[in-house]
Amino acid sequence: MKIILKETIPNLGEAGEVVKVADGYARNYLIPRGMAEEATPASMTRAEEYRRKQEDMEDAVRAEARELAGQIEGTKMEIQMKSGEKGKLFGSVTSGDIASYLNSQGIEIDKKKVELEENIKNLGTHIVPIRLHPDVVVDLEVLVEEEEEGN
Repeated sequence: MKIILKETIPNLGEAGEVVKVADGYARNYLIPRGMAEEATPASMTRAEEYRRKQEDMEDAVRAEARELAGQIEGTKMEIQMKSGEKGKLFGSVTSGDIASYLNSQGIEIDKKKVELEENIKNLGTHIVPIRLHPDVVVDLEVLVEEEEEGN
C-alpha cells in the first residue's frame, strides 16, 4: 500500500514522503496512530503543497542565516584577559563569552551555535566556527590580548 508519512519515521522516510509499505503495517499501525495516511490523489496534492511550504520555510531560514553570517564575517572580537607565563590565561574564553560579545554588537546568537572545541586558554588569534544553520558556517576571529596593568 502506498502511504504519505505525516511525520519522520526512522528507517522508513521523512514527513511528507510517499512510501510503499505492507498493507497490514499501514492499516494496523501507521494510519491509526496518525503517523501516515493512504496515498489518494487528494492526499497527494496536499502532501505536495505541504512539501513546497516546508521548502519555502527552509529557504527563508537559510537566507536569514546567510544574512547573519554576512554580519559576523566582518566582525573581529578583541578581548583582554590576565595571563601568566607563556601566555596562559587565568581563566578562559568560552562560547558564552563569544555569544555575549556578538549579542552586544547587535548580532543575536545562541551560545550553542558557537562551535568551540574547547575553551580558549592562551593569548593570540583564534578562529572560531559559528554554525548558524546546517548549511551555513562562518568563522569569527577572536583576538585574546594581555590585560594591561591598572585595568
